[in-house]
Formats: sequence, C-alpha cells, structure tokens
Amino acid sequence: MDSFIATGLIGISLGSQYTLLALGFTLIFGILGVVNFAHGGFYVMGGYVAYYCNVILGLPYPVAVMLAMLSMAALGWLFESLILERVIEDHQATLMVTMGFYLVMATAILMIFGAESPQFPFPVTGVWRLGGIYFPYANMIVLGACLAAIVFVYWLVYRTNIGRGMRAMSEDLPVASALGMRTKALFPFAFALATGLAGGTGALVTPILALAPHVGDSVLAFSFLTVILGGLGSVTGATCAAFIVGLIEAYAAVYLGGSKGALTLFALVLIILVVRPQGLLGREVRRS
Repeated sequence: MDSFIATGLIGISLGSQYTLLALGFTLIFGILGVVNFAHGGFYVMGGYVAYYCNVILGLPYPVAVMLAMLSMAALGWLFESLILERVIEDHQATLMVTMGFYLVMATAILMIFGAESPQFPFPVTGVWRLGGIYFPYANMIVLGACLAAIVFVYWLVYRTNIGRGMRAMSEDLPVASALGMRTKALFPFAFALATGLAGGTGALVTPILALAPHVGDSVLAFSFLTVILGGLGSVTGATCAAFIVGLIEAYAAVYLGGSKGALTLFALVLIILVVRPQGLLGREVRRS
C-alpha cells in the first residue's frame, strides 16, 4: 500500500510537469491554430539556459529557472513575430517552420554544449519519509513549483482581460477581431507564454530526469499525446489528461516495467480516443 501511494505521488508530480507542457501546446493551437513542433526544443533549451546560468555562471538555481523561463518567452515572442506570423494562415507552412526551428535549436545546442549530457544536479537532495512512504524532496519542490505555475496560468486565462481576449480568439477569431481584439499583440503574447512555460519546465525537470540535446523528442510526443487526449484547444481537458497520463505512466512503469508501461499508456489512450474521438473535454467541431 505504501508503494502504491508513493507511486501515485510520483504520478502526480509527472502530471504537473506534463500539464505545463500541455497548457502551452494547447494555448498555441487553440489561439493560433498552430501545431508547434518546436515545443520540445524550447523545453530543452530552457534546461540548457538554466544549466549555463547555475553551473557555469554560478547563479542561484531559482534565478537560473526564472532566467530560462524569461529567455524562452522572449525567444518565442521573437519567433512568432518575425517568422511564424508571416505564414500563420498556411497550416502546412507553420508545421514546416516550427519543425525547422526545432532542428535549428537542437543543432545550436549540439554546437555549443556538445552531444554528451552535462552534469546538472538538482540543488536539493534527500527523501521525505512518512511511515513507509518515500517521496524525494526534488520531486516535491518541482511539484509545488508546477502547481503554482498552473494556478497562475488559470488565473491569467480565466480572470484577466488578456485571458478573456485569448479565449475569445480561440472560440471565433474573425468575430474577436471584428470586436476590436488586438490579435497582432495577443498572438505573440500567447506564443511567448507557451514557450516560457516549456522553458521553465525544462529548467525544473531536466536536473531530475536528463539533459541532452534530443530529449525534446519525447517531450513533444507526450505533449501531443496529452493534448489530443484532453481535446485539442481545451485548457481544462489538457490539464485533466496530463494528470491521467502522469499517473498511468508512473503505475505502469512500476508494476509492468519501462517498455510495457509505455505500451500500456498508449493502448489506454487509444481506447479512450476510440470511445471519445474528440478527447475528454474537446469539441466535436473545432479548428484544424
């Protein structure tokens, strides 16, 4: 029973990480109608920025995380404003541009830092223990930081005028534009918010998991899987799906083994999508 609870805590921690990634992914799709294949690249680059600031420059880890988040948000803003905005109406072009930008980021990381994984330890070690339940302090800190970021995103989206504007644009862009919504300002803001979340998640998680130039591939796959399961464009659906994926991954990995765990995860997601093709909270008719 203790092992079951401890595994559930790890699953919740994974779910909070996937939630931040999925929220950014679904915001970009819901508002811009863009499937951002560069999302994993911003995650990886956020991890390397935090590594450079913390290990090489000697800055405190929390400062390194904030700098990683802000730098990825700035990079996302520039990428959307200068490049993506020019092809925003062409969905095939946006796929090619975002994929190309991911390859550029991965290549730049390889050229600067090399192919080997750098030593980037989490600054806090040790395990919290309650009876027979063990939970690493690092995972506890990451969980708290991710939950705080999730609350901030929900507050921004549902309690501010900027969030109302983004939700209006995701529902009906032509009507929102006709009503005076500043799409030219909200587009790069939404993209910067998403890439900042990805970069911050990479800065938080890579010291615990792994930091390497191509870890963004699996991040992109899990983000895409989570967003599809929750329903493309649905913020709440992405959140629910992320925690479901995190729990399934944790329990399957512990009780079935690594490869069987991944197979179980994809099989269960496939079954859910067969029963409900639009995802958990997605609409049957949506932008594509």
